[in-house]
Amino acid sequence: MSQADRIITQRRQKLADLRARGVDPFSNRFKPDHTIAQVIEAYGSMSGPELEGLNETFRLAGRIMLVRAFGKAIFCHFQDGSSRLQAYVQRQVLGDEAFKLFKSLDLGDIVGFVGTLFRTRTGELTLSVSEFILLTKSLLPLPEKYHGLTDVERRYRQRYLDLIVNPQVWQVFLQRAAIIRLIRQFLDKRGFLEVETPMMQPIPGGATAKPFETHHNALDMKLYLRIAPELYLKRLIVGGFDRVYEINRNFRNEGLSTLHNPEFTMLEFYQAYATYKDLMELTEELVCQVARELLGTLQITYQGADIDLTPPWRRIDLRQSLTEIGGIPQEVVKDRQALVELAKSEGVVLRPGEGYGRALTKLFDLKVEARLIQPTFVLGYPTETSPLSRKSDDNPEVVDRFELFIAGREMANAFSELNDPIDQRARFEAQLSAHAAGDEEAPHAVDEDFLTALEYGMPPAAGEGIGIDRLVMLLTDSPSIRDVILFPLLRPER
Repeated sequence: MSQADRIITQRRQKLADLRARGVDPFSNRFKPDHTIAQVIEAYGSMSGPELEGLNETFRLAGRIMLVRAFGKAIFCHFQDGSSRLQAYVQRQVLGDEAFKLFKSLDLGDIVGFVGTLFRTRTGELTLSVSEFILLTKSLLPLPEKYHGLTDVERRYRQRYLDLIVNPQVWQVFLQRAAIIRLIRQFLDKRGFLEVETPMMQPIPGGATAKPFETHHNALDMKLYLRIAPELYLKRLIVGGFDRVYEINRNFRNEGLSTLHNPEFTMLEFYQAYATYKDLMELTEELVCQVARELLGTLQITYQGADIDLTPPWRRIDLRQSLTEIGGIPQEVVKDRQALVELAKSEGVVLRPGEGYGRALTKLFDLKVEARLIQPTFVLGYPTETSPLSRKSDDNPEVVDRFELFIAGREMANAFSELNDPIDQRARFEAQLSAHAAGDEEAPHAVDEDFLTALEYGMPPAAGEGIGIDRLVMLLTDSPSIRDVILFPLLRPER
């Protein structure tokens, strides 16, 4: 029998012994009156004499994480969902039977404590325990104290265990919640209305991606998990909601990587009577305000790279970036056939109907994107790759669109919206032809209801999507998207 098996056997025997003694190992008869964090915030700055003068009893609960026994006394650390505190247990206070029971507890057990606060000789804030109750008996041992849970795959698969033993992981998800809360506050203050749109859609639209399929039995119809909420949010602009936003899940049937999870969180917002230029300024304000509130600074470090979020952020044309950053000669960028041939030589696969526009964006992905460490708005995207964007008044081959890059990755995508139903139909039909030619990411049908909505008239507007997961990665210095999603999708264990 392995050491781990022996520990599990011992714990199960303890469980049986507790029940034989009439002790409920899964009690629900205790209510804490404070969290540990609340106690530390309110009393953590008090001196020993001040704590003694409180004459107040506290009821706290948490998981035992560390035990140090000294004969007739035990020090232990316990933690709840907010913080960690030391407890002091004495035989002369509890009595022989209760003290013996406490000594039999294991790391990982959840206990309710009643006691008063004091400071030890080393100055540590501590709860002097007058009584306790076992609330949950842990049957599996926590990872070994000094090595912890370091196996990355296991951390993602057993996030509950990761949260128990790695306090820094708590902090990431507390910051994630704070980021989303700050985004809501920012948009609400500016008159945006938070809405919810369908997760299951009869026609997947709003982006170019392969969808997940499902089936509704009662209606006997195929549905798709949404790849984007865009077309429904635009329907609301038609209906008269001039400023709307949604923070919710999108689903794209794509591969897994440090930057991609098939289920991910997006912020999408739309503003009537605005252009993509307005949204550049709004995006600077949003990201900077969130960073200041969360971190207290606009000077951050991401994976060893110093990043300055101070606006205004750099703005560069896509073609210009291919030359200045990607090293492609300007004459090649301007020569449509030469650029297509260069893209093919770099391994870019052009599907039927694709040409210069896709070659531009794919070469950008290969040559430029990873080098955009400081915040950069990239402008001048080709119409060919932007089926929902408004064409530029100056050059119909490009659209009024930007993508934001920070730390070498796309963070946001925005554009002035196409509200011409005739132009939109033509672009939908071009996508339909691409799907028929084998492009699985192109929509398989024209969204006639959305076109009908446009025919009633959508005011000029601009819209944007920001990847929440990637923004959290940036502001928490997390290297992988799996570090900021509580339960990322993983390959099955073999």
